[in-house]
Amino acid sequence: MGRVPRTGEQAEVKPGMELKNAITDVPGIEVGQAQDEDALTGCTVVLCRKGAVGGVDVRGSIPGTRETDLLDPVNLVEKVHAIVLAGGSAFGLDAASGVMRYLDENGIGFDTGAGKVPIVPAAILFDLNLGRGDVRPDADMGYRAAASASSDPPAEGNYGAGTGASVGKIFGLKSAMKSGVGTSSMHAAGLVVGALVAVNAFGDVIDPKGGQILAGARSTRLGPLQLGQEGYFGDTLEMMKTFIGRTVLNFATKANTVIGVVATNARLSKAETTKVAQMAQDGLARTIRPAHTMLDGDTIFALATGVKNADPSTVGAFAAEVLAQAIVRGVQNASPAGGLPGLNHSSNLK
Repeated sequence: MGRVPRTGEQAEVKPGMELKNAITDVPGIEVGQAQDEDALTGCTVVLCRKGAVGGVDVRGSIPGTRETDLLDPVNLVEKVHAIVLAGGSAFGLDAASGVMRYLDENGIGFDTGAGKVPIVPAAILFDLNLGRGDVRPDADMGYRAAASASSDPPAEGNYGAGTGASVGKIFGLKSAMKSGVGTSSMHAAGLVVGALVAVNAFGDVIDPKGGQILAGARSTRLGPLQLGQEGYFGDTLEMMKTFIGRTVLNFATKANTVIGVVATNARLSKAETTKVAQMAQDGLARTIRPAHTMLDGDTIFALATGVKNADPSTVGAFAAEVLAQAIVRGVQNASPAGGLPGLNHSSNLK
């Protein structure tokens, strides 16, 4: 299939079209990323130039967000023009201002009669404790990410909002593992559902098929262990059953949050799009153990470009599947950084 036009023109997905297992398989969806590899932080922008009906579901207890109230189905504005995912904790919300500037320069936004106002919800994750905490995504980084957006499959691993992401932090960052950004998609009879996620969880990432830990808290016992060796992982859930685990929870880092976007070419109402965001969280719960804790700010956005007639329950079921796959890819593609091991170079794991 030809590349989806950069103009964001939303087209029907036809049989025989080449799909690339990425959120950008949804026509009209583009992704741009920017990062500071030395500071280990960055931002990811999901653009929908023609607008897409938006929804959101927040399950974690320490979220950092912008414009999520606007996505409530009872509120007026239905369509958004971009979603921003960023590191930098609350400082990173500034990246959305740069995305707004880019969209404004390109005449994209909600027509108020007095001018077009870009609608750009955002969510952040905490990465200040990895790399440099005094360098965070800002408006300039957000602008660069938006300006780089295309329908090409986005880079996965240590890119964008995943640059400083990590998982498995019950015993602190010293025993955590590197994670990053992941994406995935699936399609059936012209319906496409895709996901993009930055994985920065307190808990471990689990293979949803086999149940084994893929990345997470490493054992704190003495002696070097290699990935795959018995005892390599501490198993966060099992540790929470122990006296030591219950004790360290009182001091556990609150530097966690999984943030992501699911998108579809389905024609959905604002309430239905919100339901898709809610159902997508099931994919997070299948792959992260434990999920939605008091120490996470888990936030998932949903976008519907409004082309294909589809049942919202089917879209939501697919959204959970692709989000789970994207989370797995986010850790599988993460490279070692900031002193943390990553699965992308398993020979470096110690």
